[in-house]
Amino acid sequence: MTRLRLVLAAAVIAALGGTLVAPAAASAGNGPPGWSDCGNGFQCATVPAPLDYDHPRGAQIALSLIRLPASDPAHRIGSLLINPGGPGGSGVDFVRAAGPYYPASVRARFDLVGFDPRGIYRSSPLLCFDSLEQAMASLPPFPFPQTPAEEQQQRAADGRLAAACASHGGAIRDHMSSADAARDLDLLRRVLGDRKLTYLGYSYGSLLGQTYANLFPHNFRALVIDGVVDPVAWSTGRGTQALTTPVGTRIGSADGARATLGEFFRLCDAAGSGCAFSGGASRRFAALAGRLLDHPAQVVNPATGQTITFTYNDLIGLTLGDLYRASTWADLASILAYLEGQVSPAVLGEKLAANRARFGLTAAYYANDVEGSPGVTCSDTLNPRSFGAWQRSADRNESRYGYFGRVWNWTWSSCRVWPAGAGQDRYLGPWTTRTAAPVLVVGNYFDPATRYQGAVTASQLLPNSRLLSYAGWGHAAYLLAGNVCVNDNVSTYLVTGEPPAAGTVCRPEGSPFDASSAADAVAVSATGVVLPAAVRQALHAN
Repeated sequence: MTRLRLVLAAAVIAALGGTLVAPAAASAGNGPPGWSDCGNGFQCATVPAPLDYDHPRGAQIALSLIRLPASDPAHRIGSLLINPGGPGGSGVDFVRAAGPYYPASVRARFDLVGFDPRGIYRSSPLLCFDSLEQAMASLPPFPFPQTPAEEQQQRAADGRLAAACASHGGAIRDHMSSADAARDLDLLRRVLGDRKLTYLGYSYGSLLGQTYANLFPHNFRALVIDGVVDPVAWSTGRGTQALTTPVGTRIGSADGARATLGEFFRLCDAAGSGCAFSGGASRRFAALAGRLLDHPAQVVNPATGQTITFTYNDLIGLTLGDLYRASTWADLASILAYLEGQVSPAVLGEKLAANRARFGLTAAYYANDVEGSPGVTCSDTLNPRSFGAWQRSADRNESRYGYFGRVWNWTWSSCRVWPAGAGQDRYLGPWTTRTAAPVLVVGNYFDPATRYQGAVTASQLLPNSRLLSYAGWGHAAYLLAGNVCVNDNVSTYLVTGEPPAAGTVCRPEGSPFDASSAADAVAVSATGVVLPAAVRQALHAN
């Protein structure tokens, strides 16, 4: 994250006003939202919800919504509520970016509704600093720590963030768990006038969906979870894992990222001249990574003219970000070749800026991404309290999974010292409730953030669920992968409630390096909403 990005977001925070709505003004669930036009066919609204569902008539928060009305209102089924993940991703921004590209059959029958979850951006945000400048100053000067000295810097930064949230975070800090958000979902279902919920959750949104399915098993007609988090690994781990292994390591993301990078290398080499990094891509990447460890590259930011360094940490964050969308792999290969060839800092800066723009990272996506994501994760998950446990886990994870072991281990490291009052209403399972309607679980074979095993595990835990597999690459599949088979199967389920046949596997269409068959990246800019903080920082810093 850069000073420019945070400053650009300052105006957004200034416009948010207070974080709580007076109880007298809140009659949550008693009437439909007051929709108003907010451009390009979208409508926006704010809905009150209880800060604490144990005291529903007490203090209220504001939930921010956007909707794209159904294109065939005469045959409208209801609302499709969409969460893009993160945690901390803005559903309002996601639906505005990606909503028009959903399949016509879904666009016709549903109002597409995005929402900023409680504590995030426009929905009574968790704000732990007096200004974005202060939030920026709390961050370490790297995407993730690689050395013991950097780990100590990370430790200090985590302490600053946790202390700021303890002293300035306000009441919302203690009510940001996925269980609270699931109760918001059920409130929104009622406010929107739907007898049963229809829901689509990507990435972390899959955890929110699983939480809803277990808390409200009779209240939905169709529920899709795509890019699926193993809920046991997320919440508590297995056995005594919570004492020794952070959540970022437990969910196996480093394993998924390693496998996906292996596919990048394999397909790049197979593409020959169609991939700028072909010819021993794995060996070349290892050599480049080793060189950057000792000798960072110089980059000129084309927007500012400033010369900055591009480190090994930046390489790993950049690579992980591009693994999220296979449609960007050709660009990633080109950047790697530029770095390997040690081109001029100005040329490298232009190339990195173009890559950044593909993810929509030329401006702020949401205002509280420093504290929003840990605000949710630390409310949901149990983690080691010993700093040494985090260090040992990072070493183990790197030894086992390579390049991405550390970045995923240190994601959400502030949870070690997060204020103890957070997550008082968290849900830790069981995750095995039989639901009245089937849940559709979608998993990619090569997902760099939520490995395929997470989808398999979730489908095994939920008795009334069906697994749809995509034998392709990238983070999540429906719409985002541009795969006709996935889109058709998920759309049919959303409209009819009928899941695909057991054992259905959708095959990728060509190679990411085959321009004639590469997926159209209609929603790639929306991916920037849900990238991990370390990845956004690496992509945006150069």
